[in-house]
Amino acid sequence: MEIIRKYFPNLTPEQERMFSMLGGLYCEWNSKINVISRKDADHLYERHILHSLGLAKIIRFKEGTYVLDVGTGGGFPGIPLAVFFPEVHFTLIDSIGKKIKVVNEVAKALGLNNVEARHQRVQEVNEKFDFVVSRAVTALPAFLEMTQCLIRRDEINFLNNGILYLKGGDFSEELYELDRRTHVYYLSNYFYEDFFDTKKIVHIY
Repeated sequence: MEIIRKYFPNLTPEQERMFSMLGGLYCEWNSKINVISRKDADHLYERHILHSLGLAKIIRFKEGTYVLDVGTGGGFPGIPLAVFFPEVHFTLIDSIGKKIKVVNEVAKALGLNNVEARHQRVQEVNEKFDFVVSRAVTALPAFLEMTQCLIRRDEINFLNNGILYLKGGDFSEELYELDRRTHVYYLSNYFYEDFFDTKKIVHIY
């Protein structure tokens, strides 16, 4: 939890309460349904919660923004973002039902009322959203093809509506294949732990 305070010192008491609860909740649920690797579970706040909040370093979603988290797994990046942005609506989807069960239970325990979790494939989604977020579900060209029809045109945020994709390593070839404008943000500019040396956010719009 200290690592969250380090980079986000202005949390409200309610946000502090929720972020503090996440460690115990994920430890409990991960022992029943393995949604996080054992190795990563020991670094939950750095590798999952803070990593998810990297998006909050490049955009402050305005009230009334709608965000779709594709392939959310145990709720990342959607759950930490929903805590951080209580006036934003988050729809979290995953094709694996037991992972959505964990998301629902965590959201319920926290008292989050801005999260909707669905056992659903992205191809089955019909609504439109301001942003689609995800953590390295598939290659960028394939992800763009699956999700580009879900992004609405009317914009209310500083950043253009589009995809915000958390990704690591070298993906220059994937970027080259895209026929959209892109901008890459390096998380090492915001977070100084070694884990973030190769972590980036790709904005496709």
